[in-house]
Amino acid sequence: MNEVAILIQVLFHVTGQYGFGLKQGTFNASKNMASWDVTSDMTSAFICRFGFFFVVKEVSLLDQDRLDWYGKIFKSHILGCSCVMISSPEVAKIVLVTQSHLFKPTYPISKEMLIGPQAVFFHQGPYHSHLKKLIQSSFLPSAIKGSVHKIEGIVLNLLHIWEHTHIVNTLDEMKKYSYEVAMISIFGKKLEADEMDGLKHLYHCIEKGYNSMPLDLPGTPFKKAMKARKLLNERLRKMIEKRRETRDYGGGLLGVLLGLKDKDQLSDSQITDNIIGVIFAAHDTTASVITWLFKYLHDHPHLLDAVKMEQDVIKCRRLETNRGITWDDTRHMPVTTRVLQETLRIASILSFTFREAVEDVEIEGYLIPRGWKVLPLFRTIHYSSDFFPDPDNFDPSRFEVAPRANTFMPFGNGAHSCPGSELAKLEMLILLHHLTTSFRQIYSLHITIRLFLFYCICI
Repeated sequence: MNEVAILIQVLFHVTGQYGFGLKQGTFNASKNMASWDVTSDMTSAFICRFGFFFVVKEVSLLDQDRLDWYGKIFKSHILGCSCVMISSPEVAKIVLVTQSHLFKPTYPISKEMLIGPQAVFFHQGPYHSHLKKLIQSSFLPSAIKGSVHKIEGIVLNLLHIWEHTHIVNTLDEMKKYSYEVAMISIFGKKLEADEMDGLKHLYHCIEKGYNSMPLDLPGTPFKKAMKARKLLNERLRKMIEKRRETRDYGGGLLGVLLGLKDKDQLSDSQITDNIIGVIFAAHDTTASVITWLFKYLHDHPHLLDAVKMEQDVIKCRRLETNRGITWDDTRHMPVTTRVLQETLRIASILSFTFREAVEDVEIEGYLIPRGWKVLPLFRTIHYSSDFFPDPDNFDPSRFEVAPRANTFMPFGNGAHSCPGSELAKLEMLILLHHLTTSFRQIYSLHITIRLFLFYCICI
């Protein structure tokens, strides 16, 4: 497998230098920008040129030596595409916030086709703003407060299953958990088991094709995924049609999207594309963060003890009043919250995001040509000793003081930041409460974790 990855890497290195994109020497800038060819430094990679997607195993895009040499903004070629790499919080803010209208989000072609071209991820401007506002309304604290008992029910059911299971695959179980929470958020209630399983099966078929080459040929992952996408679309349309006929739009995101009036009404395809998009955004990333969270708690027993002590106090209050966990309880978990924040920083599931300049843009004296990719490097910023002393050390106490603005961006930043960040944190806190007060220890045997650099799932 490694030999194949290296061969592919070499081929794309050659095509990147001689077949695609602008040569580094032709870069037009008012200041000279240092260059680094990333492809020459990837030791094990899965590469899909056509979707401009890459995954790197156990290798960092930037270490401190390279950062010192190249600076915090420099040009590169990745898989034949001209790129500007950014590890400055101030410049990242310009790209993501203050001048975000000049940089459009980019995703692999296959991912756009499988999620749906009308999903909010792939747009900017008025359409994006309108959809983002609608989706955001379903994930504001005022909206998700009512889901606490539903999420708690999912957790208690999972714990009951785990009690009678000898070995639990953490990541798989967390994917199940985050999927069920996403379904409640979308549909406003827990679906029937057969309906839930049917949607899950089709979605899992789709996600296998997200990062594949968009080859519509029999037997290819993309072909199978597109077939599942068509079936999932039909199922969702039937659910939409049923709610429209009964005029019972229900709660959750679907209820919000169906309840629009007159000119603001969305088509069925717009609704289905955005539902699939929310499943995509809420699924793997949250599950991955929780898996890392368990690992760090296992590796730092004193932190696990501190979290358990905090949660035991909350449990005692619950038992005294004979109630489940509440929204207010989750707002009074400072130790647990700091552990979660440090996990988000050091794991940095969202390692970077892709943007593309829609016109020539000058930033900090550098001219970024239209069509060039721009990558704000969240992981590099999170690991900068300038903002987080001793960054490789897992130290939640660093969050006793709020980090400097624009240096902690686990959910992105600006107009395309993740609207579901509060829900993600809520489901993690509820799970941790019951897990740490129900089980004596968190075991972690023979863990092998690979680092994947994900596309930004912010919208």
